[in-house]
Amino acid sequence: MLSNSLHERDIASQLHPQTNLSLHEKTGPVVMVSGHGAEITDSNGKTYIEGMSGLWCTALGLSETRLVEAATRQMSTLPYYQNFAHRATEPGIELATKLLGIAPVPMSNVLFQSSGSEANDTAIKLAWYHFAAQGRPEKRKIIGRNRGYHGTSIASASITGLPHLHRDFHLPLPNFLHVTCPHFYREGLAGETEDQFSTRLADELDALILAEGPETVAAFFAEPAMGTGGAVMPPAGYFEKIQKVLRKHEVLLIADEVITGFGRTGNWWGSQTFGLKPDMISCAKALTAAYMPLSALLISEPIYQSMKAQSEKIGVFGHGYTYGAHPVACAVANEALRIYDEDGVIAGVAAKGEQLGGLLAPLVSHPLVGEVRGTGLMWGIEIVADKVTRTPFDPARGIPAKVQEAAFTRGLVCRALGSAIAIAPPLVIRPDQIEAAAQRFSAALDQIADELGTRPQ
Repeated sequence: MLSNSLHERDIASQLHPQTNLSLHEKTGPVVMVSGHGAEITDSNGKTYIEGMSGLWCTALGLSETRLVEAATRQMSTLPYYQNFAHRATEPGIELATKLLGIAPVPMSNVLFQSSGSEANDTAIKLAWYHFAAQGRPEKRKIIGRNRGYHGTSIASASITGLPHLHRDFHLPLPNFLHVTCPHFYREGLAGETEDQFSTRLADELDALILAEGPETVAAFFAEPAMGTGGAVMPPAGYFEKIQKVLRKHEVLLIADEVITGFGRTGNWWGSQTFGLKPDMISCAKALTAAYMPLSALLISEPIYQSMKAQSEKIGVFGHGYTYGAHPVACAVANEALRIYDEDGVIAGVAAKGEQLGGLLAPLVSHPLVGEVRGTGLMWGIEIVADKVTRTPFDPARGIPAKVQEAAFTRGLVCRALGSAIAIAPPLVIRPDQIEAAAQRFSAALDQIADELGTRPQ
C-alpha cells in the first residue's frame, strides 16, 4: 500500500533519470505543482526562478495560454493520427513546411519523432542508409566529441561523450569514436591562442579519420554550443576548420540543435550563430516550448534522394515511430513558432543575454570562478579550486552541486554540469528576474566560498 504522501509515494514508485537512486530514497523529491512565466512553485508554496527552462526547453515559460489553446483545439478536432503509409494531418504538414522555411541552410524534408534522443538515433540510421544507397555500406563510423551530449538511447548515448552515460551500460557501441572537447579554457595548451587550439582540434579530427579510413567514417555530430557538457562555446575558427576537414573526407555534419534551436543563442538556430552548414539538423525541446513531446530531423536533398532510392529498392522506408508527427504536438509547435516570431521573443534574446552576461561576467573575479562563458540565454560558470592553475575541485567533493543547492535554497534553479554551473532561463524571462537570478547565484557562490574558507573577509 502506497502512502498518501506525494513525497513517500514518489520514493516508493517512481524512478528518476540522472539521479542517485540510493540518495533519492533518503531525500525524496521536490514536488513542483504550478508555474507562471519564468517561475515555478513547489508543493510547499515556495517559488523559484526557473533558471534552466526545465531542461533547456520551456522557452516560452510555464503559463503560455496560446499553447494550451492550440493543444485543446487540436484535441477536440483530431487528437491523434499516425503518419505511416501515405497518411498525414494538417498540423504535421504545416509544421514541416515552416521548419523548412526557417532552416539555417537549404533542407529538403522533415522527419518527426518524440524526443531528441530519437531524432539523433534517426540521424545515425539515415547516415548509414545514405551511404548504403551510394554503394558504400562500410562508411558507417560515427564521431562525437568528449563532453558532447546527444541523448541516452543506446545509439545516441554512444555518440554522447560523458562517461557516466556509458559506464556499466556497455557503451559506446563499436564504431562510435570521440575527439577532444572544444573547451579552450580546459583543453587549450599554455601559450596557445583560440585559433591555434581550433587548428589543433581540426588536425586531430583529420588524423582520426585518416587512421580509421575515410571510406569507413559516415558522420560527425556536434552541438553548435555544448549544453549538458557545461554550456561550452566553440572557440574562434573552430567550426570553419572542422567543416573543411569533413568536406575533404565526405563526412556528414549533423548539427544537434536540440538545445540551441529556436532562440537559445539569440538566433533561430545555433548553426546561424556559429556558422555551421549541416547535412542534417535535429531539434526538439523549444520546438514546442516543452508543452508537448516532439522532435524533428531536417534532412538535406542528397540524403532525401538516397532515402527515396533505398525505399524504392527495398519497397518501403523501414523506420518510424507511433507518435511521430503527432497532430497535437505539431499544433502546439506551430503556435510556438508563431509566438517566437510574431511576439519578437527571439528578437529580444540578444538584449536579455547581454543583461545576463553583463551581470555574470564580474563573477570571474570570485575565488570559486575560473571562467564565465555564454551567448544569448545560455551561460556557463566554471567552478575552480585554483584560479591560477585552473584546477577543478575533486569531483567527490561535489562543490558545483553544493553551489547549485545553495542557489536553489535562495529560489534559483540552475544546474551543476561537471565542473560548471549552467544558467539558461526561459526566453520570456523579465529583466527584473534576470537581475534577481544573478543576485541569488552570486550569494550562493559566496555561501560556498565562506564554507570553504576561500573568500577574503
